[in-house]
Amino acid sequence: MRRICVLTSGGDAPGLNAVIRALVKRANARGAEVVGIIDGFKGLVTRQSRPLDGPAIGGILHRGGTILGTSNRDSPFAFGGQDRVADCLAHVQGIGAECLVIIGGDGSLTVGNMLNGRGLPVVGVPKTIDNDLSATDQTFGFDTAVTTATEALDKLHTTAESHHRVMVLEVMGRYAGWIALASGIAGGADAILLPEMPFTYEAVARKIEQRKAVGKPFSIVVVAEGAKTPNGELVVGRTVAGSHDPVRLGGIGVVVGRKLEELTGLESRVTVLGHVQRGGSPTPYDRILSTRYGVGAADLALNGRYGYMVGLRNGFITEVPLAAAVNRRIVSPDGELVQAAKAIGITFGDE
Repeated sequence: MRRICVLTSGGDAPGLNAVIRALVKRANARGAEVVGIIDGFKGLVTRQSRPLDGPAIGGILHRGGTILGTSNRDSPFAFGGQDRVADCLAHVQGIGAECLVIIGGDGSLTVGNMLNGRGLPVVGVPKTIDNDLSATDQTFGFDTAVTTATEALDKLHTTAESHHRVMVLEVMGRYAGWIALASGIAGGADAILLPEMPFTYEAVARKIEQRKAVGKPFSIVVVAEGAKTPNGELVVGRTVAGSHDPVRLGGIGVVVGRKLEELTGLESRVTVLGHVQRGGSPTPYDRILSTRYGVGAADLALNGRYGYMVGLRNGFITEVPLAAAVNRRIVSPDGELVQAAKAIGITFGDE
């Protein structure tokens, strides 16, 4: 019987299990077996795997996380300081698999493209809550993260209004502002600060003062973790050696909150949403998108379309070369979504 392998790599995202489930179901329907690699690239190097049969994927559609485990480090090209690609090839060949399906973001798919170039056939599935891969219109996990951030903003509104405060919400997204932009519009934010748009504290403070002057002595500010200070600096929480992306952003919300309190005289509070955005059950949209990706990935693998990733274009599942899949997609300041936000009075601090 034909056989393929699958692993999940990088940060977890709601919908990973839905992809795995669909991949297995589609492969089984086409007469193939699926073997799961444990804990991302670490398991690929150290030869940790498990069969993914019917019972293994039962009841996982609605579950967050990944039944296979994941890691955002352990690249086979620098595993413990050594190139361990040969071990990866031996693992996949020992299983008797034709190829490896990698479900991951830009870092994981970059490694996947390199593995494909070294003789390990790879098929990719785009995964990131950041929605920052240029080769697909949307990544699974994004809709759930935006929903979580929007629900947080709904709750922050009531306490902001009650206490006449400036509430600052820091959200994930790394160097792209998609989560901040979408949740800020959906959650009724007064200011949205993005990595793609330089801002000044004074411009945001003016918006807060304008609201105060018309009887609204409270404001909601959404800040993407990758937004730079007016001096052009990223706020970094820490660095993690051995990771595909060693920089861990975090702390810009506190910086913004303190400065706005100083400028406006209004008490400020900062909420860092953090990994709550990665957890929990995927939304119906993400469950459906993940299922479509899983089916598409199984078909690519069994049709021998190695070196490609499934993607979403104009509502249809398509295939994209892995080499093109890892380019970053960022928010355009001139884009329709930003302009719509400005049209309803949201400031980006760039006036």
